[in-house]
Amino acid sequence: MIEVSNLKNIAVVAHVDHGKTTLVDELLKQSGSFDERDQVAERVMDSGELEKEKGITITAKNCAISWNGTKINLLDTPGHADFGGEVERGLVMVDGIILLVDAAEGPLPQTRFVMQKAMEKGLKIALLINKIDRSDARPDEVKTEVEDLLLELAAFLNLEDFDLDIPVLYSSAKEGWAAVKLQDAHENMNPLLDFMTGDYFPHPQIAEGTDFQLLVANLGYSNYQGELLIGRITRGTVKKHQTVTCIGEEKNKNFKVSSVQIYDTLGTVEVAEAPAGEIVILAGMTMPMIGDTITSVEKPDALTRLVVDPPTVSVNVSVSTSPFSGQDGDYLTSRKLEEFLQEATKINVALKYAPSEDPKIFKLKGRGELQLAIVFEQWRRRGFEFMVSRPEVLFSTDDDGTKTEPYERVVLDIPSNCAGAITEKLAIRKGLMDSMIPLSDNRTRMEFIIPSRGLIGYRSTFLTDTRGEGVLSSEFVGYKPYAGQMLARQNGSIIADRGGKMTPYALFNLLNNGEMLVVPGNNCYEGMIIGEHKKENDTNVNAVREKHLSSMRTAGKDVNIILPPVRPITLEWAMDWIDNDEWVEVTPLALRLRKKVLKGNLRSVIRADKKPKKS
Repeated sequence: MIEVSNLKNIAVVAHVDHGKTTLVDELLKQSGSFDERDQVAERVMDSGELEKEKGITITAKNCAISWNGTKINLLDTPGHADFGGEVERGLVMVDGIILLVDAAEGPLPQTRFVMQKAMEKGLKIALLINKIDRSDARPDEVKTEVEDLLLELAAFLNLEDFDLDIPVLYSSAKEGWAAVKLQDAHENMNPLLDFMTGDYFPHPQIAEGTDFQLLVANLGYSNYQGELLIGRITRGTVKKHQTVTCIGEEKNKNFKVSSVQIYDTLGTVEVAEAPAGEIVILAGMTMPMIGDTITSVEKPDALTRLVVDPPTVSVNVSVSTSPFSGQDGDYLTSRKLEEFLQEATKINVALKYAPSEDPKIFKLKGRGELQLAIVFEQWRRRGFEFMVSRPEVLFSTDDDGTKTEPYERVVLDIPSNCAGAITEKLAIRKGLMDSMIPLSDNRTRMEFIIPSRGLIGYRSTFLTDTRGEGVLSSEFVGYKPYAGQMLARQNGSIIADRGGKMTPYALFNLLNNGEMLVVPGNNCYEGMIIGEHKKENDTNVNAVREKHLSSMRTAGKDVNIILPPVRPITLEWAMDWIDNDEWVEVTPLALRLRKKVLKGNLRSVIRADKKPKKS
């Protein structure tokens, strides 16, 4: 192996909301990457429309920083567990990671996940304890917790020669400073930049030889250059107009490189050639796939194909069969739906799809309901109409024939007075308490082992029970024996029994039945869900009834009807809320809930799990 000088490839990884993107913002600003006259937005790396709306990082992104004559290719990764595939892909391109941990919350499930993946790849790890400015910061305890986690993972992975003595730095990305020691001056990010360009993180190690070799770790698209492939050069150099070979899963294909780009601050710059160790963007190939190897024509030598953890959740995606189909969207056919599925699974290796027995329905598999909801939200904004079922976990069978299902370790940081309600709700969902530790006088950390399907739809309930003050995170721990039946939702649905325009008079008189999810003035159809029933079973109602007029007028006869506010329906909430016999109807302008069987005389109001057993 040969070492490349004046270049570092480093990723910033952490649990969600621990401050990665804010840290990268400060590093870009204080390294002189921007001109003084540039107007730089907050969380500049979260450039996607959905990322700005939701306040989370969804896709891994590269940027480049120059400091003390060294170029740093810095990778900002998502922190949510559902986007773990993005982290696994990103780690292929780097030689070290900065593990960011909140000074108050400490290491959480995604911290363990990213650290384990980094240790498996033999990457150098440095710990950065962030948010030191928090009033409840406990940096010394957090440092000990991370060291314990590191020791535990080293034993779990049988890494006898792994260096457990990792350096620790401290920072407040919000206030714009970093320090090697807590007592050092809190002035700027220079100590962290000096550390990144120092001796700890290695320069890229490349294989000997001049024959070009690159593993495709990400894909992109340009309106001018077409499809783009992104990866780090592991050997040789690549030149513009050079003919290279793509080694795919099934066959090899030659193509000419029409463009070579490297990262420069937040953008890219086109170059004539790029050396080994550099992260590059190549154009010129049609239909590239993540995991393909791009090599020289003279010596086609494949690298180990990129493999990520398998999906754990699936949903059925169907062409819209709603009575309102075609009113909002531009794309309605199963052919277009399959094109969108192929595109989504090509860009994200953590997604898989398969056809079903019904040609209108496809099964999409992923890491979690949030990841799938993000894909669907992107589709609807492009003008597609479709329907989505409730997420289902992917069951399996042991060698001895025992049915198994995925389980997760759930970590909850909650107000201490909410512990009883949380324990009760998770017990109903087959959760078993693993530990309970007081964090402070009024905060408690609880850990549960729970079937993955028990978490579907729970997050909104959790926020209600903790009054928005709780933090919930989860980690996949493997397959265990099937836990038995559980209701997807405790309450039934209020279903419209006929179509028409919903009236305030009808909805007001239905309030005793439960919570309404629609507003008057909108149209409905038979089988459309308009609310959540107070009881366990469903009920069919008339939501379009009008008040009969009469010739009699008395004082107080005409009362102004005031309806309670309706909760905003989001795609994630709708997917979690629906039951197994229901669909979420998704259009560019609306989200509706409906029964799979619309006709009231063809379905029962008794929910499937509550039907009496035959004697």
